[in-house]
Amino acid sequence: MGFFQEFREFAMRGNVVDMAVGVIIGGAFGKIVASMVDDVLMPPLGMAIGGVDFKDLAIQLKPATEAVPAVMLAYGKFLQTVFDFGILALIIFLLVRAMNKLRHEEPAPAAAPPGPSAEEKLLAEIRDLLRARA
Repeated sequence: MGFFQEFREFAMRGNVVDMAVGVIIGGAFGKIVASMVDDVLMPPLGMAIGGVDFKDLAIQLKPATEAVPAVMLAYGKFLQTVFDFGILALIIFLLVRAMNKLRHEEPAPAAAPPGPSAEEKLLAEIRDLLRARA
């Protein structure tokens, strides 16, 4: 089996194609979540805490010179990324949870075992009468 034939078989497996589709959709979904966080959630949150834009939060480590820009510790961008991740993780958790509920339906509760049949009741009465005689 040649290298290219082996590679083609690997690439055309169903799980590889599914994974590729998942990566593409995940990338697009990440952009949607980033926009939701940046454009919808963070502006009201920034206003609520005094008009702060989280991406602008930084600590200057070294001032700028004529040739070199300032060295900044941009912790606001990090906070924004952590917030994006938290929202994305929550949404994915909710989607997986909903899919699991659809996939695994709750089993019906077990019915109570049926009572003894008429024949079993008659045999039990005979047994009890025989015990009483002995």
